[in-house]
Amino acid sequence: MDKTMLAFALNREGQEPLYNQLKRHLARQIENGILAPGDRLPATRDLAEQLGVARISVVAAYEELKVEGYITSQIGRGTFVAERSPGDLDVAPLVGAMSPRDATLRELLSLADRPNVINFSHGIPADSFLSVSLIREALDAVLTRDGASAIAYEAPEGYLPLRELVARRAANLGIDVTAGEVLITGGCQQALDLAVQALLKPGDVLLTSNPTYTGMLDIAQARGVTVLGVPVDAEGMQTADLEDLIVQHRPRLLYLAPTYHNPTGSVMPLHRRRHLLDLAGRYRLPVLEDGVYGELRYTGEPPPPLKALDEHGLVLYASSFSKVLLPGMRIGYLLAGGGLYQRLARVKRAADICTPALNQRAIHLALESGQLDEHVSQVRIACRQRRASMLDALSQDFPEACWAPPAGGMYLWLELPTGGPTSTELYLHAVRSGVAFAMGPLFYTDAQGRHHLRLNMSAYPPDTIQEGIKRLSAAWRELAAGYVSTDQASSVPFL
Repeated sequence: MDKTMLAFALNREGQEPLYNQLKRHLARQIENGILAPGDRLPATRDLAEQLGVARISVVAAYEELKVEGYITSQIGRGTFVAERSPGDLDVAPLVGAMSPRDATLRELLSLADRPNVINFSHGIPADSFLSVSLIREALDAVLTRDGASAIAYEAPEGYLPLRELVARRAANLGIDVTAGEVLITGGCQQALDLAVQALLKPGDVLLTSNPTYTGMLDIAQARGVTVLGVPVDAEGMQTADLEDLIVQHRPRLLYLAPTYHNPTGSVMPLHRRRHLLDLAGRYRLPVLEDGVYGELRYTGEPPPPLKALDEHGLVLYASSFSKVLLPGMRIGYLLAGGGLYQRLARVKRAADICTPALNQRAIHLALESGQLDEHVSQVRIACRQRRASMLDALSQDFPEACWAPPAGGMYLWLELPTGGPTSTELYLHAVRSGVAFAMGPLFYTDAQGRHHLRLNMSAYPPDTIQEGIKRLSAAWRELAAGYVSTDQASSVPFL
């Protein structure tokens, strides 16, 4: 590529951020056909040196262009002008447009991994919640009791006593399953991946909420699956839109988290759950329910899981002990019946032979003794306190933003004023101010969420949460004070 195509005059004295000037210049080059589909763009480091700007400015410009459909990245190959035009986005949504699987976004997110940054972007519990002594005692006890069998191969379906215990615990949620319908997995992420592998082939359509869990977007891309998003509101997935999508696109699977949805924290009411299951039964559409945050309840009582209401045998229920207990142990489970269970078990056997026996047996022992449930109760109390601290801090320090207090889960979904900086723009400024978050477009199937962001409510103690929100609100105000949107900045000259 001729480097002069990318040369232009930066207005270093103006209010518009340098990265936004670069973004608009590249978009104009693409729209005018000067940069054609398939053209390779320079590496971020090379272009930054050519223009005499910080590398992060180029990273941010590329990321915004990817979100809007102008360019695409391929790990190991580089960044290219996209084959589709931005106008195609409404017809063919980008699959996980801002997912961490993109190398450039990984680079952007990695800015938060440095000392003194209060990082609200993570999807894992705080280290202080992890009971090292509890699991050490369980591991020692299992090794003493079971000897070599504790570190040998386990049945691919899982350690039978653990499967029996999971079935009994599921009954407390109203889910009627036997141990023969419980598949132990390497965390909830593997449970979701096994369901996708068992039910879809490359090119098939997966329906999910929009926004949705980024891990499912990663799975879908890795498996060559097309993702279509169903809009959500304060009550979760809008099932009124569901039937038209089913009829038009013939999906092979519907994935959602109806209780404490990631990222919005919403809870789907009973009438929507019943409507969704009625549609699933009518069109014989399998439903993958993610219940991983069910233990983290703060206010009220959620409706029963979809699996508990399922009269058609179409719901698969995935959860784990990772999010609130032992993330490194990677023990999850998948509940399914009949021939569907056998398909999942076959895929599981091909994937990893078995989930580590020692981890399964230790989890079982800790659950059976009641110690793990006591630990969960303590975690829930701590999370409730941290949630209250974040809500208070936002009310006091960031009243310009909008949010709905989540009744459970780990996350708060924040909406920035739409006339101000986007979450990607704010992220770059916020990290320099010592605070980070997960940018809204990460969670969408079609590059929406430009003014949304997700905060992990449980990652830090109350005093750190309060300091983090102060830094976030101050960063937003500093950026918003001199903010010039792309439309307002059209007078900047480009050569």
